[in-house]
Amino acid sequence: MSDFGVGDKVEVLDDSVQGVVEAVNGDLIKVLLEDGFSMEYEASELVKVGGAITVTNFEAAKVKTEKEIPKKKNLATVKPKERNMPKMEVDLHIHNLVKSTRGMSNFDMLNIQMETAKRQLDFAIRKRIQKVVFIHGVGEGVLKEELYYLFKKYDNLKFYDAEYQKYGLGATEVYIYQNP
Repeated sequence: MSDFGVGDKVEVLDDSVQGVVEAVNGDLIKVLLEDGFSMEYEASELVKVGGAITVTNFEAAKVKTEKEIPKKKNLATVKPKERNMPKMEVDLHIHNLVKSTRGMSNFDMLNIQMETAKRQLDFAIRKRIQKVVFIHGVGEGVLKEELYYLFKKYDNLKFYDAEYQKYGLGATEVYIYQNP
């Protein structure tokens, strides 16, 4: 069981991402990031920030002796399935983006979906997230075509249908080149 609680400020190890714990499910922690986007991390990937840090003499001595003994490096092995998993999913179904669509035209709804897609894509590029899946649904294909038009404006990415077994025909995966 992790020692994180809802409301704790946390940072992601090995990344410049920080936010507030939204939910705790065993060792899986859902974090609300600074830009309003939520992501899930394992407890081992997070560290609490803020508050006083106290170290006893016993702990300091223990750390000193651990540094003196060279340890065998454990390289994290990434399973082939995890290597190909998308790092980020963006669900563009309108009911996930607004409380109510009452009084909104199709044009208004499409604009909200496209603004969300652009904001999340820019976030992924800024945070160097390599793969993003945009879930747009099947429908009449208007949102999908608008997304393709948006993606074509960027030079540093390619896009294609997302994994059929997981998303069906209603999602597009974007691969962002990190060193264009």
